[in-house]
Amino acid sequence: MLWQDSGQIRLTLEAVFNDILATRMHGMPVINAALSVQAVGFGQFDGDWLGVLVTPWFMNLLLLPEPDSRWQDQPSGAKIERHFPYGTFDFTLGDEAQLGKYALCSLFSPMFQFEDQTAALAAAQAALQGLLTAPPPRAVSRRELLRGTIGNGNR
Repeated sequence: MLWQDSGQIRLTLEAVFNDILATRMHGMPVINAALSVQAVGFGQFDGDWLGVLVTPWFMNLLLLPEPDSRWQDQPSGAKIERHFPYGTFDFTLGDEAQLGKYALCSLFSPMFQFEDQTAALAAAQAALQGLLTAPPPRAVSRRELLRGTIGNGNR
């Protein structure tokens, strides 16, 4: 599918996942009835569309491909790595008939820790903002400096 703008993405995602909620997820015990389907913060990032999809059963980072996306020809279930200012994250490829190819990275599932939609949306916006912000540099301990282990994860 060729994505034109974030409004089109929001409407399409919400329609597709509301349909999934009403059919495949109907009556499932993982549903938080206080929540609804909502696409959050979609914008272009590194040749794809990036945002967060909130549903009553999961919250995922979602990538939607642009025509030149390198991963769109890979099969559903394949894993891809994507690099963001905060770090590298693994995404799993999926495909929905009404949506086409997408990549997802789970943030929360199930969603029972959220009291209401406002709390879920705040978490979605914070996750997206955090992903697109480089982490602050951490202090280097004297031990790391003397041992020469700076930057390799050893403490």
